[in-house]
Amino acid sequence: MKTDHDVIVAGGGLAGMIAAQSVSYYSNQRLSVLVIDRNPPVVVGRKTINGWICGDAVSKAAVDYMTERIKVPWGKPEIEHRVKGVMAFSPDRETSIPFDGDGYMLNRQQLPQTQYDSAQKMGVSFDFEVNLANLLYEGNQVVGVEGTNRKTNEPYKKTARVVIDATGVASMLRNGIKNTTKMERKIDRRDVESTGRHIMYFDKGDEDLTEFDPDYCIIHLDQDIAPGGYAWVFPKGQNKVNIGLGIEKSRLEKRNARLGKKDDVSGLINQYVSRNKAIKNPRLSKDSEDKFNATGNWQVSVRRQNDCLVANGFVIVGDSAWMPKPLDAGGIGPAIIAGTMIGKNVVDAIEAGDVTEKGLWQYNIDFINQYGYKTSGLEIFRRLLQTLTNDQISYGMKHFLGDLDAEAISKGEHPKFGMIDKFGMIIRGALNKKLAQGLKFTAKQNSWLTEHYYNYPKVPDGFEEWRKQLHKTLDDSYSKLDSFEN
Repeated sequence: MKTDHDVIVAGGGLAGMIAAQSVSYYSNQRLSVLVIDRNPPVVVGRKTINGWICGDAVSKAAVDYMTERIKVPWGKPEIEHRVKGVMAFSPDRETSIPFDGDGYMLNRQQLPQTQYDSAQKMGVSFDFEVNLANLLYEGNQVVGVEGTNRKTNEPYKKTARVVIDATGVASMLRNGIKNTTKMERKIDRRDVESTGRHIMYFDKGDEDLTEFDPDYCIIHLDQDIAPGGYAWVFPKGQNKVNIGLGIEKSRLEKRNARLGKKDDVSGLINQYVSRNKAIKNPRLSKDSEDKFNATGNWQVSVRRQNDCLVANGFVIVGDSAWMPKPLDAGGIGPAIIAGTMIGKNVVDAIEAGDVTEKGLWQYNIDFINQYGYKTSGLEIFRRLLQTLTNDQISYGMKHFLGDLDAEAISKGEHPKFGMIDKFGMIIRGALNKKLAQGLKFTAKQNSWLTEHYYNYPKVPDGFEEWRKQLHKTLDDSYSKLDSFEN
């Protein structure tokens, strides 16, 4: 059938914009690419009325990956501040682990405008203020999208050879897909964290690099401050900060019951800000570049990416594919990687005349080989960490992490916890012995899961058996982790 466009990108956020630019680059602008976003141009890609709720941090390596492959550079004003890495502190603040290496703090209000200008120059078209609700089908093939034009309140419909879904974690397009059973539609509530943050200016208080460091993004692991997640202090300058936290709802309920509290995410954030002695007189940014983005809450996935990223005429990317890191909920890096590579996969499929599930299947394999192979193991590790007490986290970070483990974490890999074997019988306390068993168990499961992902089926026919083995291992792992907690 003749279509309105070759490729439709649903959602003009970070991942969607990169995907559109990638398709344009790999096709040498020969393909017609349309980005559809629910927002007006001045706030393109905005997640909610509160803005682009995010920690704003990304590794230099991820940005370089994009720039080297599709020739899209980022600079000022979208890069607001440069950092030397991330530093994660134990609850007792006695142990820290560096990871991620050189990175950037982005201005998420400025970045979409830079992406918008760049994409237009690359020949990408845009439709704004459209609420998308459903996919269009011809037989068993996705051939477009439909929804409502918010400006006219009239029905909206556009067709394409491939639809790229970048509409976010709660995507209506993915949730309602009708032409596949391989792609997961709904996410387990235990794999979602509630997050929130403020962008603030402040006066300098006490000199304490565990509380604020202009050169490093700081993460605090603490089950009282951020139950089931972590809190962060990410510098945007010498006296400007992105400060917030993420929690898992069931862990917050247990924490509140244990402490006799009724705190919610917003209350926890404000308490976290007020207790920071390095940040004096904090106030929300009133800068024009933060006008639509100074404060807000959001939901983020913390699990492996969707087991299957493609269907006939349809692919998912970024938050729509549940790509944020399971361990720290960082979504910008994997979105950049997936958005960069998806263009080549889509262009190859269109040029080969096969935009079916089979023709798009290589996207699954490429993302897994580049990034996705490690996410299931980290998902299990994250679920173990959520069950631990502050004392266990502090003890484990101090005694069980060797140099090789810290190096693995710095690369976003699962640590092997070789120091546990060296500690042997001198591990203090029954809870810490159980912790040691749990850490070794997650390392063992990660080894199997990594190998399993590297054996992802090369064609769709082997997927069901592969998924069956995956979910049996994950279910068995979660049952085992429950026994460590009980």
